[in-house]
Amino acid sequence: MFEYMGDRISNAIKNIRGMGKITEENISDAMREIRIALLEADVNYQVVKEFINSVKEKALNAEVEKSLKPDELFLKIVKDELVSLLGGDYVPLEVNKKPTILMLVGLQGSGKTTTAGKLANYLRKKYNKKPLLIAADIYRPAAIEQLKTIGKELNVPVFSEEKKVLEIVSDGINYAKENNNDYIIIDTAGRLQIDEKLMGELKDIDALINPHEKLLVIDGSMGQDAINVITGFNESLNLTGCILTKLDGNTKGGVALSVRHLTHIPIKFVGNSEKMDGLSEFYPERMADRILDMGDILEIVSKVEDVIDEDVAKNQAIKMKKGTFDLDDFLQTLKQIKKLGPLENILKMLPQARKMGLNNVSIDPKELAHIEAIISSMTLKERKNPDILKASRKQRIAKGSGRSVEEVNRLLKQFETMKDMMKRINNGNLKMPF
Repeated sequence: MFEYMGDRISNAIKNIRGMGKITEENISDAMREIRIALLEADVNYQVVKEFINSVKEKALNAEVEKSLKPDELFLKIVKDELVSLLGGDYVPLEVNKKPTILMLVGLQGSGKTTTAGKLANYLRKKYNKKPLLIAADIYRPAAIEQLKTIGKELNVPVFSEEKKVLEIVSDGINYAKENNNDYIIIDTAGRLQIDEKLMGELKDIDALINPHEKLLVIDGSMGQDAINVITGFNESLNLTGCILTKLDGNTKGGVALSVRHLTHIPIKFVGNSEKMDGLSEFYPERMADRILDMGDILEIVSKVEDVIDEDVAKNQAIKMKKGTFDLDDFLQTLKQIKKLGPLENILKMLPQARKMGLNNVSIDPKELAHIEAIISSMTLKERKNPDILKASRKQRIAKGSGRSVEEVNRLLKQFETMKDMMKRINNGNLKMPF
């Protein structure tokens, strides 16, 4: 998502480098490239027009500070306008009411039921909530079973009954109160298109329970049709936000740049993988940084804080500094890194990732599994002191891990190279490339 658009914008800005100041003449090519990039990303035409006019006006009226070059100032203006387009400020999810009631709405195929599970997982992990899922989609075949399967996978309770929708919702909320569930997520029915019956049922649920959050789940690949869908739901329900799904694929992403500006409804989450932890809070500034290949270090930090033990990480950092980091420490580090999910997704969030080609890196999880198997086949003594690994020991390790002696040797060599690099960095003999 956004990669092609972001690259075109970045290349357009490069053309201003070396200019003494910003003029209408030297930014005209850049503005044209940015306009084309946004239109090709399926951003609404009116939004593009307003964006271009605003950037151009601010750029031509801006005074270039001594600390900034013209291209850096222009980049700052483009970023600020992107942030504004994406909504400006971060709008958090309501979590402080007890119980907090959240109603998910949307068309069929938008990923609503899966998103209900992802939200439950997110709330439990981040806020230590005790969520309940209510299965209120009684029309789509297997919708209730799908939610039950998700609930079982997450160990989150799912409330369902063979009754009318309003009775299910009412009974589910009473069940939550009796069982001290402090967050209720209602998975409502969708349709292939907006219709009077769908909206009537949703309005009835809304009137009955007065939910704290009414979130529209919408397929991020819908393009400009998404605006009509959002507007249609909002007119009936007064939405509090929306969740864009399927933004991990080849979606153009233009809807994310159009939605807030045209509907004034904040994007609260984006779905970035099919896994149950594939849901991220939406921060306009961080998204703008990613579009412009400036990275998203805060998102990496957030992921690390969620899955990696802080005491273990500090202890290993001290060992790295002292030069006592061994293969057993490396094995523990590897196990924690695996919790972050696919490493290529982390690499994509580094600054200048696209420029360095890290967005196209593919890391085979089997390779990490092979490394883990090799180290796990060593004794603790061997992990602490790999110098004792002679031919017979290496053959035993290779046999025990199902790998070859050559792979064992390669791992040992790579580990020694890594240790040497860490030692040189700590001694100040090696400068990092950033």
